[in-house]
Amino acid sequence: MAVRIAGIGTSLPPDVLTNHDLAQMMDTNDEWIRERAGITSRHIGGLTSEMGIEAGNNALKSADLTPDDIDLLVLSTSSPDQRFPGTSAQIHAGIGLDCGAFDVNAACAGFAYGYVAAYGMMMLPGGPTRVLNVGSDALSTLVDWDDRGTAILFGDGAGACVMERHEQGELLAFDLGADGNLAPILYCEHGDTIKMAGREVFKRAVRAVTASIKSALKQAGLTPDDIDVVLLHQANLRIIEAVCARTSIPMSKTHNVIETTGNTSTATIPLAMEQAALNGVLEPGKVVVMSGFGAGMTWATLVVRW
Repeated sequence: MAVRIAGIGTSLPPDVLTNHDLAQMMDTNDEWIRERAGITSRHIGGLTSEMGIEAGNNALKSADLTPDDIDLLVLSTSSPDQRFPGTSAQIHAGIGLDCGAFDVNAACAGFAYGYVAAYGMMMLPGGPTRVLNVGSDALSTLVDWDDRGTAILFGDGAGACVMERHEQGELLAFDLGADGNLAPILYCEHGDTIKMAGREVFKRAVRAVTASIKSALKQAGLTPDDIDVVLLHQANLRIIEAVCARTSIPMSKTHNVIETTGNTSTATIPLAMEQAALNGVLEPGKVVVMSGFGAGMTWATLVVRW
């Protein structure tokens, strides 16, 4: 018995902040932002719990399931509603679940970390049959709106998937990593805003994701030619392009939403997953690579047979 993704759901707050809006707030312009990041707009004004509830409910609807069918909730976030209780508990209550729930904070790599944690628990005797894996972040609440180096990049959003035991679907390999020595290049203190050394993050992200994808493919006994679909963390379109070039994966295999969402942290991979589903490429048997990186630094790659 393996695990498949039975349903996908997302949530984006209604308020949209365009590059032209940002140009009225700081020294920047639409062309400059698009050239450097591939972003034209982002959604703001979300609350992590509310977006997580909506994305979770949408995933249940997609899977044709009810809250009673879920045995565990895993939430990845780095922008919880409060220090405690965990925001997973609030989402749990909002959806009406009757199961365990816990938070994961691996920054933008959190959804992939949550996937591996859920998968491992599902493989245990007596483990959960169905897990709701949610990634939700409200990064607009952590942005310094006077800092164009970060304000242009981040937005709010949530994505979720229902993972269930099934003969269809398999986690072929995964690669998880972290380097706490790099914490100073991207961090956010309690009560403060995001601080980022942009150029250094860009370089480290490209190296980490490239190495992580190569490692996971090697474990799976696959090559870039075997990959059908690539879902990369939507931090910066230039990073996605650089990773594809270094791994010999065609950009045509990626499915991106960054242009209209910006960097929604742990929500980006499930948001891209829904886009791939809408594009009709997530068919049974397809090999899907998901890879994210974030503050910590943390990184994670999954190789999944759909």
